[in-house]
Formats: sequence, structure tokens, C-alpha cells
Amino acid sequence: MSSENSPRSTKLKKLSVFTVLSFPHSDSEDRRQVDGSGVGGVRVRVSERCGMLQALMNLLSLCWKPFGRDADRFDSIGVIGSSFGGREGKDGLLWFRDVGKYGSGDFSMAVVQANQVLEDQSQIESGPLGTFVGIYDGHGGPDTSRYVCDHLFRHFQAISTESRGVVTTETIERAFRQTEEGYTALVSDLWNTRPQIAGAGTCCLVGVIFQQTLFVANVGDSRVVLGKKVGNTGGVAAIQLSAEHNANLEAVRQELRELHPNDPQIVVLKHGVWRVKGIIQVSRSIGDVYMKHAQFNREPLNAKFRLPEPMNMPILSANPTIISHALQPNDSFLIFASDGLWEHLSNEKAVDIVNSNPHAGSAKKLIKAALHEAARKREMRYSDLRKIDKKVRRHFHDDISVIVLFLNHDLISRGTVLEPALSLRSALDH
Repeated sequence: MSSENSPRSTKLKKLSVFTVLSFPHSDSEDRRQVDGSGVGGVRVRVSERCGMLQALMNLLSLCWKPFGRDADRFDSIGVIGSSFGGREGKDGLLWFRDVGKYGSGDFSMAVVQANQVLEDQSQIESGPLGTFVGIYDGHGGPDTSRYVCDHLFRHFQAISTESRGVVTTETIERAFRQTEEGYTALVSDLWNTRPQIAGAGTCCLVGVIFQQTLFVANVGDSRVVLGKKVGNTGGVAAIQLSAEHNANLEAVRQELRELHPNDPQIVVLKHGVWRVKGIIQVSRSIGDVYMKHAQFNREPLNAKFRLPEPMNMPILSANPTIISHALQPNDSFLIFASDGLWEHLSNEKAVDIVNSNPHAGSAKKLIKAALHEAARKREMRYSDLRKIDKKVRRHFHDDISVIVLFLNHDLISRGTVLEPALSLRSALDH
């Protein structure tokens, strides 16, 4: 997605060691004024005492203009064109970008709605020093996933700028922590008028490509799977890179029991599904503050969220599990998706679909394959499932978000990126 002043060419730009981590910054976000540190799209004051290097970093950060979320609009037929961000379209409850360019190659993006209000959010941010991908699978309403989509990348961007563009696991941990703290403060501010947002939360899956390293951070049960070329036969292996935090996994139940040894009800099996305190499946999330802070586990919060016994310590955690993966020439593509996809497709099936088809429409093909499987499980035709409207559709499948990144190792290994920068979020509702 391009701003008014951004070039539309795909000219390669060599990275400078002095360049700050300058991902695009959204026009529609609140502007902040910063002394002595620049973030793309933020006005900067440089005091006389700032060193030459800091001044240069600030100047360079201003070279990357902010990108507005509303820069692209649907035309009269429901599809918009973009030379870099790809074509956007709708097919019933399915929204998609079939193919576009990001810093290290092609991407494909899609989301299908099932809930009355879409609870999933997703985004791609790609600039001269890296690419950030987020999948936010909300529950209990859309409030938390929308908040995270608005704030997590901004925190990541500011923190990485403080360290002169270097990305580490600590960078990502701090961004998660600041986002969690911000949402908790929002719940506190709105407690008297909107207490229900204390019962909302979101899984949060983030991927960051920095230089030749992929960082993956996760809370909840979204997943990223790597498609890795095997030999010279054209085969591709499926390698899961994310750790999941779902009580249906024995390791997660064991972790919870060790953290809460005096609580025999810390995990409860209900109708064949393991849930934390009999309420929620995930053990880590952003939000869900009613399971983290005693002051929010009381009236006027809905009784179904309130625990019968006092909360002496947080039950859920917002600490992400983070892995780093050195990208190799045989790493072909990455599939980021909310758990609604993995409920119906195995890692191997998803990788086979992407590997067997052109880049364009990969994310959409994955979602449609999952919907075909959801229909088959209910002994119905896919064409009949498509006729079911949102809300009722939730009885057949969840909201599903998918982002596929194809890895161009010529770009990655040379330390070059495609420009212009990209800032893209999935549609808010369908």
C-alpha cells in the first residue's frame, strides 16, 4: 500500500548500517513528538546536545513517509488495484489480497468472517530494515484484537528505534509487555462504562524478519509453519515454528498445574475440551484481564467470567514464547494463521497446497480448503456452507486469518529490500 508521495517502482535499495529500523507508520494513528529519537512518520526534535549519529538517524527516519490505512478504497466493483500491495477483493464473507510485494518477496493474505463481528485482525508492515507480521485471534469480542493491531507494532517500532534498529528477543518481549499494560490501563479507565472488555482477549502471533533471521513470538494457539524444500525433487517439508498455549496440550496442562499446585481446578475437562478454570482454552493471551487481576474479577463483569474463589496470582500469562530461526536458502515460504485454519488442515496439507499452486491466491486457497473440510465434517456441500451468513456461520467454523510470505533469498542474503514500504491490515468487517 503506497502513500501519496511514495515511489511505486521495485528498485532495490542497499541498506545502510546507520539506517534506523524504519517500518511505515500509519497516518491514521495518533502522532507523538519525540525528543532525540525518530520513528517513521513521527515529528522529531533534535536538541543541540544530540550527537551527529543520532541526528543522522532521525533524519533518515523521516525519509520514510507514513502510510495511511485508508489510502486504498474499494472501487465500484469491490476490488482495488495497487502496484505493490496487490489487488484487494471480497467473495461473500471472504476478504483477500491475492498477491503483493513485501520487503523480501511476495505475500498473500486473506480472512473469512464467521462471528457476527469479526474478532480476527492481521497486519503486514515492511520497511527498509525488516518485515513485521501479526495474526491476532480475538475472543470475547473484537476489542482486544483491534487494540493489539493498533498498538503492538507501534511499540515494537519505537523500542527497536531506541536500539538503533537492532531487533532482539527483548525488543519483542518489551513490545508485548507494553501492549498488555496499555490494554490493562484501558480496561481500568473504562471499567465503569464498558466492564465487558475485561472479558475480551486475543491470541497474538508475530513474525519479524530482520536481516537473515526470523523471530517468531506467540501467546495462544495461532501457528506459523515453514515450507522447507527437500532435496531436488520439488518436495517441501512442513516445520512448525511456533509454540502453542492451549490447555488441550498435555505440556500446557502440566505447566499450569506446576504454577498452581494448590488449585485442583486449574484445568477442567468440559464436554471433551480442556479449559483453564473451566472457562478458556488458552493459557496465554493479551487481555483477558479478569483472569490476571483480581480487581477486574467482580461485578459488574458478567457472572460467567467471575471466579468463585479469590485470585491470589495471575492465572493467564501475556509472556510470549519466542524462537529465532536463521533463514536458509531452502526455506521457501511461511504460513501464518489463526487456529481456525489448523482446526481443519494439518501442517502438511497446508504446505502442500501452497507448494502446489502459484503464489497468487495462496492464502485464499488455504481458507477455502479449510471451509471445504468444515463442510465435509458436517456432511454438507461447500456451496451450501457459503450461503450461511455470519453469526450462524460460527457454528461451522471460526474466523480464519492467513498470511503467506514467500522468501526471496536473493533479496534476504544481499541485505536489500523492495520499495516502496508496505503497511497493510485486513478488513475490519465484511
